[in-house]
Amino acid sequence: MGPLKGIKVIELQGIGPGPFCCMMLADMGAEIIRVDRASAAGAPAPAADVLARGRRSVAVDLKSPEGVETVLRLVETADVLVEGFRPGVTERLGLGPEICQARNPGLVYGRMTGWGQDGPMAKVAGHDINYISLSGALHAIGGKDPVPPLNLVGDFGGGGMLLAFGIASALYERTQSGQGQVIDAAMTDGSALLMNSVFALMGEGHWSSQRASNLLDGGAHFYGVYETSDGQHVSIGSIEKQFYALLLEKTGRDQDPDLPRQMDRSQWPMMQDKLRAIFKTKTRDEWDAIMYGTDICYAPVLAFEEAVANEHNQVRKTFAEVNGLMQAAPAPRFSRTVPEMPGPAVAPGAHSQDVLSEAGFTSDEIASLKASGTVA
Repeated sequence: MGPLKGIKVIELQGIGPGPFCCMMLADMGAEIIRVDRASAAGAPAPAADVLARGRRSVAVDLKSPEGVETVLRLVETADVLVEGFRPGVTERLGLGPEICQARNPGLVYGRMTGWGQDGPMAKVAGHDINYISLSGALHAIGGKDPVPPLNLVGDFGGGGMLLAFGIASALYERTQSGQGQVIDAAMTDGSALLMNSVFALMGEGHWSSQRASNLLDGGAHFYGVYETSDGQHVSIGSIEKQFYALLLEKTGRDQDPDLPRQMDRSQWPMMQDKLRAIFKTKTRDEWDAIMYGTDICYAPVLAFEEAVANEHNQVRKTFAEVNGLMQAAPAPRFSRTVPEMPGPAVAPGAHSQDVLSEAGFTSDEIASLKASGTVA
């Protein structure tokens, strides 16, 4: 099931954003065949690897000509190939886009890197924190010092999700042209793209480069996180006037002569101090009883276990348990082609026999590839 049912993806095994992209494609019903290293065959399934859900695995020695030819034959019947190596690596392996598309002109070839396929940094090592530094995104997040937002902005939002969107776009274009193409998805580009609303505010003169002094970065007293008396936290997003008025009412400060001056930035630090003191007077549960479910734009800051148990998330089935491992369910939702919950991660090479047989390899060919160690 799912809107991508019938799409076959060859995933050259990697880490981070590439697997996240393929998880999203698998969630939407695509068939993902992950090419693992032959040396990894025999290792147990990585049960906790949520990003690896919804795959089948074939284990191949890509350092041998026979292994490369094996993958190229798989490519002949695929719709998409996803790789996350440094620029030039798949070309050196003999699996670059020109060779693959010569075998399959309709192939969408997705490339996932941090810096992109060209530019002076293209072949330099890096991680999420470095890519979002260069794009300007990290500078805007935090207080006195920049604070890494986990690896959500680079690896997953600006990387894997960007590539998944690019693949879906290229597959749609292929229905018109009949041709595949190469997608150059870079985390620097993607994290910069995520910042466009901030760039707009900068252009209007409404955004300061000083962290924690702006509307959406914790600088505004009506948009931020406050600690409660029990050491927990709540989130407030009362930007609109009517929501701000309700915030003042529920905190018992609607008659305070200072707090109603919502957009006076010079007063934000003082008003923030007042709200800090107010929220410290009650526990998080007590504030929930007052604010939860109102138009204040309020929510308690939940730990993961609490989020799983939250009534709204349970009604929405936001989380699901697969083989004892709790994880986020596929999203977004579809009215007709409803995605199914993908199965758990599998052991490297668990489906080598089946995958090769389905791709047209004879039993003798498969036996020969196994005997030589090309396939495991």
